[in-house]
Amino acid sequence: MRLGTIGALLGWLFIFLSVALLIPIAFSIYYDDGNWRFFVISSTIGLSLGGGLAWSCVTEPEIGHREGFAIVGFSWLAAAALGALPYYLSGAIPSYLNAYFESMSGFTTTGSTILERVEVLGPSLLFWRAFTQWLGGMGIIVLSLAILPILGIGGMKLFQAEMPGPTKDRLAPRIQDTARILWSVYVLFTAVETVLLMFAGMSFFDAICHAFSSLATGGFSTRTESLAAFHNPWIDIIIIVFIILAGINFSLHYRLLSGNLKVFAQSEELRFYLGIGIFATILVMFVNILFGTYDSWSDSLRYGAFQVWSMLTTTGFGTADFDQWAPLCKFTLVALMCLGGMAGSTSGGIKQVRILMFWKFTRMQITKLIHPKAVEAIKLDNQKVPAEVIQSILGYLSLYMVVFVVATMIITGQGIDLITGSTAVIATLNNIGPGLGGVGPCHNFAGLPDLSKAVLIICMVAGRLELYTIAVLFVPRYWKDVRYPRWRWNKA
Repeated sequence: MRLGTIGALLGWLFIFLSVALLIPIAFSIYYDDGNWRFFVISSTIGLSLGGGLAWSCVTEPEIGHREGFAIVGFSWLAAAALGALPYYLSGAIPSYLNAYFESMSGFTTTGSTILERVEVLGPSLLFWRAFTQWLGGMGIIVLSLAILPILGIGGMKLFQAEMPGPTKDRLAPRIQDTARILWSVYVLFTAVETVLLMFAGMSFFDAICHAFSSLATGGFSTRTESLAAFHNPWIDIIIIVFIILAGINFSLHYRLLSGNLKVFAQSEELRFYLGIGIFATILVMFVNILFGTYDSWSDSLRYGAFQVWSMLTTTGFGTADFDQWAPLCKFTLVALMCLGGMAGSTSGGIKQVRILMFWKFTRMQITKLIHPKAVEAIKLDNQKVPAEVIQSILGYLSLYMVVFVVATMIITGQGIDLITGSTAVIATLNNIGPGLGGVGPCHNFAGLPDLSKAVLIICMVAGRLELYTIAVLFVPRYWKDVRYPRWRWNKA
């Protein structure tokens, strides 16, 4: 593994994020919140570090899979470190660990927060908070592949290490073109949603921040009460539509926009995803009426549907305190948190395709018990699924359970109650945001011990990068045969 290549590409990432840090300055000046200088300082620090790394480290002509894992893993850790500086330097979040938690929650589109009232940040920091989610939604590495030619060398390794799902759709021969296609669709949806939210009554500032968060399925809002603060059913409907779209594989969106009108109907995973969401919506609506949570069917449908799709897509926006709902409703929402959206979407969670493949595998095993000589193959969209894909899915689910159990043990071992501790892990590991109990929709993560926050930070980035990309960094064999950087002044 060549550390020079890793250092150089991390340097370019710092440079890119340093430029991004300058964008909120416009909002700081317009709203006169006084935070512009903290973005300037943060950007200067990032440019200094990034420029030094990019200039001094000599890159190799190819990026191997080992470098790909390291670049992607360290990129997200480094991005959160730089993104935390405006929160910390401004004094809005005095603890750097808390600032790092908030920043990592943004970039990983988790939406968990340590803030009791988000309005104290001021407009520019609120914009930066939503902007980090938007950057992290499609992926900062994927964005870098789209705009930085230097990352075109070995770019497929980075794309595979960052994009969610057991398989990766390549929409064009060159990986940079695939990245540009995905981001083009992402930008288009963001612009359309921003306009629609403005028509529904939001200001431009609130509209663009919520469009950033919803297309990234992140859930950061400009209000402490989240979308419940707006009391607007049209806003709820617009958000529901776009978080459902964000939970769909963006490759399908591109193919549909390109004229393939049958692509949605042909996707088995999409039908499975929509079916689960519709079934859960009907179940929650009926249970809330049965237990008297809401007096009218319209309210039960409105609030039930929003919370169901917000949890299923791992967005985390809230229009109701679902921690006060009936136990069956709460269990349903927690289960949806784990499922997540489709592979290739901006959603977190296990992903619908893995759940679908696991169900088919289980059904096949039961069939073999009844008919031992039967020969069956698992198919998706009428295509045979390779055995190695099934093995990777089973391995992922096993690793997922191990991470969940270990993280929950560490957190509950510090005196946190089981409901709070377990759902805090579920909320961060699946990049969802709120949990239940002490981290419910009307609470935050500020009261957790520092060790718990550190564990949850690891859960956030591990969940965003689908476990293996981070897990491999903890394997001692991975670090064998490390080649130290070749510095530019020693190149000869």
